[in-house]
Formats: sequence, C-alpha cells, structure tokens
Amino acid sequence: MAEQLQLGLDTFGDVTAAPDGSLLPAAQVLRNLVDQAVLADEVGVDFIGFGEHHRDDFAVSAPEVVLAAVAARTSRIHLGSAVTVLSSDDPVRVFQRFSTLDALSNRRAEVILGRGSFTESFPLFGFELGDYERLFEEKLNLFAAVRSGEPVTWEGSTRAPLKDQQVFPQLETGLLKTWVGVGGSPESVVRAARYGFSLMLAVIGGDPVRFAPFADLYHRALDQFGFERQPVGVHSPGHVAATDEEAREQLWPHYQSQMNRIGRERGWSPMGRAHFEQEAGPHGSLYVGSPETVAQKIASAVRVLGVDRFDLKYGNGPLSHANLMTSIELYGTQVIPRVRELLAEAPVPA
Repeated sequence: MAEQLQLGLDTFGDVTAAPDGSLLPAAQVLRNLVDQAVLADEVGVDFIGFGEHHRDDFAVSAPEVVLAAVAARTSRIHLGSAVTVLSSDDPVRVFQRFSTLDALSNRRAEVILGRGSFTESFPLFGFELGDYERLFEEKLNLFAAVRSGEPVTWEGSTRAPLKDQQVFPQLETGLLKTWVGVGGSPESVVRAARYGFSLMLAVIGGDPVRFAPFADLYHRALDQFGFERQPVGVHSPGHVAATDEEAREQLWPHYQSQMNRIGRERGWSPMGRAHFEQEAGPHGSLYVGSPETVAQKIASAVRVLGVDRFDLKYGNGPLSHANLMTSIELYGTQVIPRVRELLAEAPVPA
C-alpha cells in the first residue's frame, strides 16, 4: 500500500499576497503556479491539480492552459484539474483539451470532473442553476461516451445531439484517467461508479472517518455495475512549515479571511480560532503543521479510508508564494517519504 499510494497537491490558484501585503495581479499568480508545479515535480510529488473558478480571489479559470505550461517544464508529475466544472462546459471540448494535454505531457494528463461548489460559471456561460443536477448527469454521460474512443451517438436536453461523430485527438494509448469529485452524497458516489470513473472525495471539514462508508459504497457499486476496482482519492486543505506553531500562525489569518469571505456569501457563521484549531487537531480535516505532524495525520486518514491517493490542497487564501514554495518542498522531501514509512510500519488493513 505504501508503494502504491500516490501523494499529490491541489490548488485553486488563490490570489496571493506580495511581500508588502498587497495582492498580486492574477498574471503573476499564474506564473508563480507554474514555478510551484516545477518544484513539486523536482521534489517527488506524484500529482498536481489546478481548480477552475471564475471569481477575483482565484486566478485559474482555464486549468488546462496552465497545466500545458507546466507540462513543458516538467517530466514526471501527473497533471490534472481540481476540478473541471463539467456542468457549465461542453464535454466534447473538455475531452479535447485534456487529450491535447495528455499528448503534450507524454501521457501524464488526468481530469477530475465535478458539478462545482461555486456557481459563478453558470450565469457566465448561460446556464440555469435550476438545471444543476440535469446538466451534470447528461454531460457526464456524454463525456463517458466521448472518452470511450468510439464514434459517439448521443441525445439529451442540454446540447445538440451527435450521430456517429468521432472526436479528435484521441489518446495515444488507453483511456483518459478520469475522476469524479464528490462532497459525500451517496448519489454522487454511485454516479461515479456507474461510469467506472475513479472517486475523489473532497474531505474539507470534520473527521475523515465519516467518509469511510462512501468509499465502501463506491467499491460495492463498482462491483454491481461490473467494473474492476478503481482508485479512491481524498482532497483536503493544509500547509507545511518547519514547526507546528509556525505552520498554524502562517496559515491562520489567510485561511480565516478566505473562509469568512466564502461564508458571508453562503450564510455561514464567522470562523473563529477555536474552530481552526479543532480542524487542525487529530480529528479534523486540516493538515497543518510540521512535516512529522502532517505525515502522521495523512497516514492516519489513509488507513481509515483505505484510499489510493491523498491530495493536499496547499493553496488556502492569500498565503505568500514564498510560504507555498516552502510548503511544497517540505511536502515532497519530508512528508511523502515519512508517510510511506508510517504505512510500511502499519499497513492499511484489507
């Protein structure tokens, strides 16, 4: 299990702070993201994902373009989205963009498809939020047909039908690695299994153990749909620094500002330090601390959930580029080897 486990990084491309405290322009944030991914490749991280958003606090609206820039400067790290909002996109174009990325990166592309927990893309691209469920269901069905590599005949209510239409470019070999990101509803888990796609659990709050039934449900559903075992992954926020105190003090004000901004939009109560400390503790889903602390917590979550990949969401609010680079370096050089050691000492039970 320790050898098979993949350990990755995710970010939404948060607009970060300059040394004087002002916010960097999005263009500089995008250039910094490429440098962060290059460092992740150099220190042995298995995967890096960029999320799609359409708002002023996140710089990435076109993940595949940024990932293509990363592909040109890296050689081994796998590249994907975190997530691609399929509901407000065209499945044919999504496949074409990622199959192109797969070619440019020498078969390192992956896509994580989701409905989107942020809804700015719906009015931006002319979709109704009232069609939220139907859009994702139909478009996931079409994406599965396109991904198969066979000529596509498809009809639905969300776009024009297709008849014996071949989609190019196809992959050199195999099928595009495809995940479905879910927040933990049974219906979403079963939907991912219905298409034989891998499952990415967004565990962003509370005890990870509560997601264990969803991993079990997914494997049982795969079996009932006639698919072989597929990977399950976890995506959770965190930050690594030299000590626990340093990591928490660096992250706290930025994490608080980000969560409170989102909270005001969604009617949540303001986040206090006590809640932050609870999530950073042994039963929370915030992986913040020294390399040893973060490694111990990741290994514990992997054991509890039996997952095949853990992605640390390393961008959380306007935390500086310098702090992010240090976090990536520590994650690759110290956290990843330590997690593998811990899992080798106490393997995940069958």
